[in-house]
Amino acid sequence: MAGFILRRLLNLIPVALIVLLVTFSLIHLTPGNPAYTILGEQASKSAVRLLDQKMGLNQPLAIQFLSYINHAIHGNLGRSLLDNEPVSQLIGTRLPVTLELSVLAVALSLVIAVPMGILAAYRANTWIDSVSRVLALVGAAVPNFWLALLLVYVFGVSLRWLPSLGWVPLNQGIGQNLLHLILPVIVLALPLVATTSRVLRGELIEVLHSLYIQVARAKGLKEWAVVMRHGFKNAVIPVVTVVGLQVGFLLGGVVITETIFSLPGMGQLVVDAIFQRDYIMLQGSVLFLALVVLLANLAVDLSYAWLDPRIRYN
Repeated sequence: MAGFILRRLLNLIPVALIVLLVTFSLIHLTPGNPAYTILGEQASKSAVRLLDQKMGLNQPLAIQFLSYINHAIHGNLGRSLLDNEPVSQLIGTRLPVTLELSVLAVALSLVIAVPMGILAAYRANTWIDSVSRVLALVGAAVPNFWLALLLVYVFGVSLRWLPSLGWVPLNQGIGQNLLHLILPVIVLALPLVATTSRVLRGELIEVLHSLYIQVARAKGLKEWAVVMRHGFKNAVIPVVTVVGLQVGFLLGGVVITETIFSLPGMGQLVVDAIFQRDYIMLQGSVLFLALVVLLANLAVDLSYAWLDPRIRYN
């Protein structure tokens, strides 16, 4: 197991380099100069050249890229071009918002998707299964930004039941904190519910028709024990895989959701860096998010051995 983990961690290095190279190339291919963002559009060319030299933006792109990699290896993601604060420090201040939002979204999706998937599989080809499939189709088809705007208009503007914008830290009251997160959590959880429930339904239907399930029923075990103890336990691995793969989708949805709901998280940080052409901030944020996705996939692979004792990593 230790050798497997070490190999997977070493495999993160080339993937992280590719992500960083693609991000670096796309940023520098777009027109514009961050010096004008800092000094203003009316800044003189001499002032712009002086600031470029100070920030190292006048060097060849290859030198800039290699210099950034050298600093990143030593744990230094650089300083924001606009705030002049360490990128790692800015990520640390924004990460708790995104982390809480993502954890609540995954938890809500599992609370809804697991019972829905089990019920749809147990009552396959009935009206319950049909309703479940329609709901899953709607959840997968509705765009995040449209659903977010709809919820803001209905519950925040028209009914005024829930706050539609802003953020309240946990240390200022857990009630208000959760109240401000209800709508964005629903927006992020709905697509996860659709995917997870459909995968669980399909896998559980196949498992329930297996020979060992028929043997368990023939022994006189209660139906709930057959479905949950024998069926669900063997159908859960594909669900774990889907949840792990959805981390990338979740982080992409966070960018849009946090922008619409004005949440000061990682998604809002990335959007601000794009609009302000803060190269260093954007590179550090994308690299961090890419590492989160890779580590989440590693955690999913390791969970297989815990869920199924027959799986061993040599």
